[in-house]
Amino acid sequence: MSDFDFTSAAYNAQLAEKKLIGSRCKKCGHTFLPPRALCSHCHSSEMEPFEFSGKGKLAAYTVIYFGPTSMKNAGYDSKNPYCSGIVDLEEGARISAQIFGVDIAHPEAIQIDTPLSAEFFERGEGERKKVFLGFKA
Repeated sequence: MSDFDFTSAAYNAQLAEKKLIGSRCKKCGHTFLPPRALCSHCHSSEMEPFEFSGKGKLAAYTVIYFGPTSMKNAGYDSKNPYCSGIVDLEEGARISAQIFGVDIAHPEAIQIDTPLSAEFFERGEGERKKVFLGFKA
């Protein structure tokens, strides 16, 4: 991991291996996911790769009935909505991801601060197959 280049390509390569690798600032300790080459907190360029545990809590969410084409192609629509949320990771970073294991039919029952864990899932076939990050309650 010492040659990690903090790009989206490197992040996606780590997701393909089902690893949650971000970055951590060597000066102030802030963590970022996806990874960044510069710290937005102290503006340092002294960053290092950092592996997240994948554990966190739901900070915000929405149930989406009319999503982008990629989600429609994955089978989601007005009759099969999905939940998207912001996850506060234990190590301090926040990330947006699809949320699984919540009652989409009753969004009012979904609770902020619900414990979540990372879940890697695949979409597509053949050369178009890609690993995505989601979180499960």
